[in-house]
Amino acid sequence: MTKAPKTAMVLAAGLGKRMRPITDKIPKPLVSVAGRTLLDRGLDSLVEAGVDKAVVNVHYLPEQIVAHVASREAPRIVISDESDGLLDSAGGIVKALPELGGEPFYIINSDTFWIDEDRSAGGQPNLERLALAWDAARMDILLMLADLETATGHSGSTDFLIAADGALRRAKGDPAGLIYAGAAIIDPALFAGAPWGPLSLNRYFDEAIAQARLFGMRMQGSWITVGTPDAIPLAEAAVERALAVGAS
Repeated sequence: MTKAPKTAMVLAAGLGKRMRPITDKIPKPLVSVAGRTLLDRGLDSLVEAGVDKAVVNVHYLPEQIVAHVASREAPRIVISDESDGLLDSAGGIVKALPELGGEPFYIINSDTFWIDEDRSAGGQPNLERLALAWDAARMDILLMLADLETATGHSGSTDFLIAADGALRRAKGDPAGLIYAGAAIIDPALFAGAPWGPLSLNRYFDEAIAQARLFGMRMQGSWITVGTPDAIPLAEAAVERALAVGAS
């Protein structure tokens, strides 16, 4: 793409029910892994990618997230309040469109994160790679994808099969498939005329597949998802391993 996205949508409004009892008192994005909250890990990756403005949607215990991000200097945070009702992934984006602007923007989930490959060995941040891979002439959505072998904490099956040119179709559990890694670039024009209310991004993934405009990029490094309390020590061990490799 001619320029990397300067705005991002951070999906942080979920209830985090599977993370109970931890989330009885704090929202899931503020769960800490190896001394850093999940939300901060995502925001840190956006800053590194050159993002100036991030819209963070909130619903469950929203005041805690609002207070937490107030201490950050970058990126500039805009809160999208869904206290009146959860809007799901795409519905939350539709509500936030006035703040996201008319250019393609990043989307990241706040309960997954990744550790990029060691820079000293020539590794490049995955969000930068995603921006370089974006081609507006061919794509409506570009997903970051992870191999099962590089994933920690993932208990489900695969999500997408990728063609040689990066085009995606649903994997339907095919072990040769890849996992959606919770980061993407999306063209806001896709949401023109979208209804107001709860709406899943999966609808837009499927529409883009039907138009041959859903593409993917295989990430480099380690991908980590934290869905339940017992996933936290696994995530912390993965961080420690990755840092050890980078220091060696």
